[in-house]
Amino acid sequence: MRRRGVEDYQDMPWKNGGGVTRELLRWPHPRHPQDFRVRLSIATVATSGPFSLFAGVDRTLVVLEGTGLGLTLADGAGEVALRPTSPPFAFPGDVACDCRLLGGPVRDFNVMVDRSLGSAVVERVLLAAGERRDLGPEAGTLWLYGLSGQARVGDDLLAAEDLLEWDAPGVLRLQGVSEAHVLVIRLSSPA
Repeated sequence: MRRRGVEDYQDMPWKNGGGVTRELLRWPHPRHPQDFRVRLSIATVATSGPFSLFAGVDRTLVVLEGTGLGLTLADGAGEVALRPTSPPFAFPGDVACDCRLLGGPVRDFNVMVDRSLGSAVVERVLLAAGERRDLGPEAGTLWLYGLSGQARVGDDLLAAEDLLEWDAPGVLRLQGVSEAHVLVIRLSSPA
């Protein structure tokens, strides 16, 4: 289990110059270090406009705070409204996407994965104090990000804004110490 906290995160400018992202984790691309294989980040979206394009990358977006975002992808499917109560939304990062604020600024969690590496499945987990949830037994990499409260993860404690990385097969037990809201991000190998 590897832990990262606020002191490990870095502020990075958006590719399109429209804002700043707090980068929680980046796995650099071995042949192109300026690119990434996996990136987990949090951003504040303060204005409507186009999202940056990322060739060969799949994205998942979770709205954490604010009224919400309306996303329109160039695939013609129409606008998708994302709010803090919406499930995580996955979409290809190399398809043009326009963002419209549904109110004021929004804070979101963004997962980006090089699709040749695999795909990410993102899930919100709400735990009551004392409630247990077993994660696994799938092999692969798993990240847990604390949104609020505290949860015990094996022998570790996950608090708000902590990121834990687990990359072993087997069952991992998550237990609420207090009421806890956790994002679970699973990385699976390509099919």
